[in-house]
Amino acid sequence: MKADELRRSFISYFERQGHEHRPSGPLVPADDPTLMFTNAGMVQFKGIFTGETARPSPPRAVTSQKCLRVSGKHNDLEEVGRTARHHTFFEMLGNFSFGDYFKRDAIDFAWEWVTEDLGLEPGRLWATVHHDDDDAFKLWLERTSIPESRIRRMGDKDNFWQMGDTGPCGPCSELHYDLRTERDDRITDAQFEAAGEADRIIEFWNLVFMQFDRAPDGVDTSLPAPSIDTGAGLERIAALLQGVGTNYHTDLFLPVIEAAEEGLGIEYSRAPEAWEDGVAFRVLADHARAVAFLLADGVFPSNEKRGYVLRRILRRAVRHYWLLGRRDPLLHDLVGVVVERMSATFPELERRRDHLLSTTRSEEELFLSTIEGGMREIDRAMPEGGSGTVAGDVAFKLKDTYGIPEDLTGLIARERGYGVDWAGFDEALESQRARSREGGKVAPIKASMTFEGRLAGSIRATVSLGPRPQEFVGYGGLEVETDCRRWASDGRHAFLLERNPFYLESGGQVSDTGRVAGDGWAVDISEVWDDGGQTFVAGALAEGSLPEAEGVEDTVLAQVDPARRETERNHTATHLLHAALRNRLGEHVQQAGSLVAPDRLRFDFSHRGPLTPEERADIEAEVTEAILGNHAVDASERGYDEAIAAGAMALFGEKYGDSVRVIEVPGLSLELCGGTHVRTTGQIGTFRIVSETGVAAGIRRIEAVTGQGAYRREMQRDRLLAELAARLRCQPADLAARMDRLIEERNALAEEVRGRRGDAAERQLETLLVRAGAADANGARFVSGRLEVPAGTDLGALGDRLRGGMGSGAAVVHVVFPDEDRHAFISVVSDDLIRLGVKAGDLVRVSSRATGSGGGGGARFAQGGVGDPSRTEDGLGAARAWAAERVPALSGG
Repeated sequence: MKADELRRSFISYFERQGHEHRPSGPLVPADDPTLMFTNAGMVQFKGIFTGETARPSPPRAVTSQKCLRVSGKHNDLEEVGRTARHHTFFEMLGNFSFGDYFKRDAIDFAWEWVTEDLGLEPGRLWATVHHDDDDAFKLWLERTSIPESRIRRMGDKDNFWQMGDTGPCGPCSELHYDLRTERDDRITDAQFEAAGEADRIIEFWNLVFMQFDRAPDGVDTSLPAPSIDTGAGLERIAALLQGVGTNYHTDLFLPVIEAAEEGLGIEYSRAPEAWEDGVAFRVLADHARAVAFLLADGVFPSNEKRGYVLRRILRRAVRHYWLLGRRDPLLHDLVGVVVERMSATFPELERRRDHLLSTTRSEEELFLSTIEGGMREIDRAMPEGGSGTVAGDVAFKLKDTYGIPEDLTGLIARERGYGVDWAGFDEALESQRARSREGGKVAPIKASMTFEGRLAGSIRATVSLGPRPQEFVGYGGLEVETDCRRWASDGRHAFLLERNPFYLESGGQVSDTGRVAGDGWAVDISEVWDDGGQTFVAGALAEGSLPEAEGVEDTVLAQVDPARRETERNHTATHLLHAALRNRLGEHVQQAGSLVAPDRLRFDFSHRGPLTPEERADIEAEVTEAILGNHAVDASERGYDEAIAAGAMALFGEKYGDSVRVIEVPGLSLELCGGTHVRTTGQIGTFRIVSETGVAAGIRRIEAVTGQGAYRREMQRDRLLAELAARLRCQPADLAARMDRLIEERNALAEEVRGRRGDAAERQLETLLVRAGAADANGARFVSGRLEVPAGTDLGALGDRLRGGMGSGAAVVHVVFPDEDRHAFISVVSDDLIRLGVKAGDLVRVSSRATGSGGGGGARFAQGGVGDPSRTEDGLGAARAWAAERVPALSGG
C-alpha cells in the first residue's frame, strides 16, 4: 500500500466512526511559546485538553499532522540517516476523543483498522500497557486475539504520558509489529525491549488514555471527562505495509534518494551490508523534506530560533553532498521532488514552490561559498587519525566565520575521534553577544500600573454574578448610546458596554481610544482589554465627578476618537500593499507581522532581499492606482473553508473559527480580517512608502503613511528641500547636480589626502627600520612601532614591504587607520627565524591578546585585532619578550 493510500485509509476509517477530519496544524504552533515546533498530533488540540478551549462538536477528530523533532526533549537530528526510523520531519496519524469515547472504543478502533483495513497479521501484533492499567490489559485480552503472552506491562518511562509537570496525563498503550522470522512469545521483558531497539519488533501506534489531572504535589485525580490522544507514525506503517526494513525505502523517501543519486552521480545501494555507505543519501532525503515543509510553513533561514534550526538542517545536508564531491547546489532540486511528491496532500508546497526552491538555492550558495575554508580549518583543528579536544574559540570561529553550526562541528569531531570544549565555545559566544547587545531596553508595563490591573479584582467579582451579551458595533460608526456596567476606584473608571464601538487590538490594528460620557461626567478611554470573552474599556475622569462603584448599571454615550478614520485608511492600505507585493515580487510573499495605527502602518513580509528602487516605485504606484480607482471595500461573514477555497489569504499561525470575516476589494485583494476599514479605496487618499528595511533573515519591513500622515510627510519633505536648496544656494530642482559637484570635490580632496598619508606611511616604515638598527652579531633584529596608513591599505602588501626591508629578524607593528578609527597588528618573520621556531602567527596572537583581542595567520605573515588601543605598547612588549625567549638576539634592537 502506497503512503498516500495509507493516509487516506486512516482518515476515511475514522470519518466512518464519526470523527471530523481536521487539517494538519502548521509546524510552528500557534499561540504556544512552550514549543519550538509541532512535535505531536495533539498540539493543535492542547487548548481543548487543558479546558482553555470549548469542546468541539463532534467531540472526535482525526488528523495527519506535520511534525518536526530537532530540538528539546524530542531531538532526533543526530540519528537521522544512521538508523532505520529516525527523522526530522514526519507525519503522525492520530484520532482524538474530547471527553467522548475512552479505552474500549480506542482499542476497538485501532484493532479493526490495523487488522481489517490494513491486513496486518494478528499473530505478529503485540501490545504494551502501563503496569497499573488493568483495564487496558483486560480490553486487549478480551476484545482482540492478542494472547496474554504478547501483552506486556511496562513502567512510566514507556507507558505513561503527561503534557507537563502538572495537568492532564494518563497511561498509554502501544501497538508493536513483530518482524522476526522465528517468533517466540515466551521472551522476557528485557528481550522484548532489546528486540525493539534492534528493529525486530516495531512500535508503530501509541494510544494515550488521558484520565488524570496531576497536581503540583504529584497527586493524580480522575478527570470528569477522560479523553483519547493517539499517534501513529505514517512512515513506520508504510514500511511495514511495503515490506521494507527501513522507512527510507518507502515511496515517501525513495523518489528523493533517486534524485540525489542522479545529482551526485553515485549509486545508492539498498543492501544491508552497504548501510553505512548510504547515510548521506538518507540524510539528504530526510532534510529535503524538513526544509520544504519548514519554508512552506513560514520559517526562514536565520541565525536565531526557528530560523537557525532550519539553517542547521540545510547546512548539514550541504555538508553531506559536499563530502561526496558535489560543489554546486543540489538540495533545491531534492526539495522540488518533495513538492511533486507531497503537494497533493499539502497544497501549500505547490503554492510556495518558487519560494521554496529559490530560498533553498540561495542558502546553499551562501554556505558553499564558505564551506571550503571551513573544512580546511576543521582539517587543521582535527586532522584525520588524531585525537584530543577542539578549543572552544576554534569551534566558535567555525560558526562565526564559516557558518558551520555547532552541532555539525560536534558531529565531525565525533566522526574523527575528537571532543569539543563546549564551555569555551559558550564563553566565546556570550562574549560576542555582550559586545553586540543593544542597550536601552524599555521596562515592561506592570499590570498593577494599568486600569485593568487595578480594577481586575473588583470587575471579576461582580461580572461573575452573570456576564451580559455584548455586541461590537465599531464596524458601523464611531458613536453609540448604550447600557453598561461601570466600576470606579481611586479615580480610575472601567466600563462593560453592551454595545461596544471600541476596537480591541488584534491582527496588527491598535486598540481604539475615545470617551465614555454620562449625565454630567466624561471619562477619556485609554485602555481596551479582553477578560473571559468580554471587552472592557477604561480611563481617567476628564469632566465632572463619579463616585466609586462596583458593577453599577448606567446608560452612556460611547465615542471613539475620530483618529480611528486614519487607522481605517492605514488598514485597508495594508491589504492593498500586501496584494501589490505578491503581484510584483511573487506569491512567496507572506505576511509576517503588522502594525496598523492612526499615524502609520508597518508591514513585515517574507522576501529574500531588499527591494530595488524600481520594485519599490512599482509597488507604491500599484497601491496608488488602486486608491484612485475608488473601489468598493466589501466586508462579509463566511465559512472558513468557503473563504479559503475562494482564495482568501489567512494570517500564518492565526487561529480561526468556523465563521470568519472577509475583507474584499474585488479583483484586487481578499483577506480574512476582523479589523476596521474604509468603505471605498478612494477614502485612503494618498499612500507613500517611508522606508523598507530588513528585520530578520528573509523578513523585510515596509513602513508607510496614508491620508493626513502622507500629507504631513510631503509638507515636511518640501520644507527640507527648500532649506537644503537655500543652504547650497540653488533651486530645489538643481539639488542633485549641486550635490554631485560637491561629492566630486570631496573625492578629489580625499584622494589627495590618501596619497599624502601613503607617502607618510612609507617614510614612517623607513624610520622604523632605521630605528631598529642593524642586525646584531647573530644576524637578527626585532622591529616594532606604529604606522598610520590611509583607508584601504593592503596589510599583506605592507607586510611584504616590511619583510623585504627588514632582513633577518621579526617585526610586530601597530597599524592605525585614522580615517576609519581602526587599529590592527601585523607581524612578519624572516625564514631563518621561522626555522628557529618564531612564527608570525604566534607573535601577533601574543600581541593581540595583550590588548584583549585575537589574531593569527601563517609563519611569514599574520595580522590581529587591537581590543584596547591604549594597551598597544603592552602588546608590542609582550611580542618582543615572547620572541626573545626563543631567539635571545631579538631582545635588543
